[in-house]
Amino acid sequence: CMVYLYGGQVTSWKNNSGEQQLFLSKKASFKPPKAIRGGIQICFPQLGNHGVVEQHGFARNRLWSVDESPPLPDTTSDCHIDLILKQSEEDMKTWPHSYELRLQVALSPRGDLILTSRIKNKNADGKPFQFTFAYHTYFSVSDISEVRVEGLDTLDYHDNLQSKIRCTEQGDAVVFESEVDRIYLSAPPKIVTIDHEKKRTFVLRKKELPDVVVWNPWDRKAKAMPDFGAEEYKCMLCVGAARIEKPITLRPGEEWQGRQEISPVPSSYSSGLLDPEMIQQMQRI
Repeated sequence: CMVYLYGGQVTSWKNNSGEQQLFLSKKASFKPPKAIRGGIQICFPQLGNHGVVEQHGFARNRLWSVDESPPLPDTTSDCHIDLILKQSEEDMKTWPHSYELRLQVALSPRGDLILTSRIKNKNADGKPFQFTFAYHTYFSVSDISEVRVEGLDTLDYHDNLQSKIRCTEQGDAVVFESEVDRIYLSAPPKIVTIDHEKKRTFVLRKKELPDVVVWNPWDRKAKAMPDFGAEEYKCMLCVGAARIEKPITLRPGEEWQGRQEISPVPSSYSSGLLDPEMIQQMQRI
């Protein structure tokens, strides 16, 4: 696993065979003001343009520090790094609040990738603040047309391609034949992304992050992004835990904690169902 201090961003996560499990654009920029295109972006204090600051918030465009006095770890793994981000003078111009954003990135003994975030209100003037949050997670996939996301059926979602109108998912899984930009609301704690060609499944678990962001830019938007290859939409998919519909409000001294854990497991595809062996593995995890 590789983590950049710029953006507090995980940019690489490989399995024991050396296969890359996160997507990182070959055109990605690693310096301000652009965020790193790929990996897992930390979106705070907002996702997209759902707020008053820049697209997806400023946390992904700031230089973080190693946290020298982190809280007790939430993982039994010895393989972890703790980072911290505090407000800057630049942030205060658009979002006038004092905060601490802590991030722990950990690898379990099985190779699961675990991100835990803590956000604390440090305002000295007694004022509360409100925010939304997301782990904008770019998965590496073999072929987007051979990928499906399960666990979101019958859920309501905001369609960002249709002025954020509220829709209901009609399919038993989300499949991809064109651009998708959605926020699924009140999703279950476990979401499954199946890559049929690679026979690999990503099991995403989340806590205190009820929503799920699903995004693929498809061909036309991919060509319009300077930090994204024209054909790269075929080998990536964003599926990430988020807290969007119901923003979090913290009073001074209060802290919020959210967590996303991703487990890669082998899978096969038959008639749109997960194979029994994979289901047993998911249940044991």
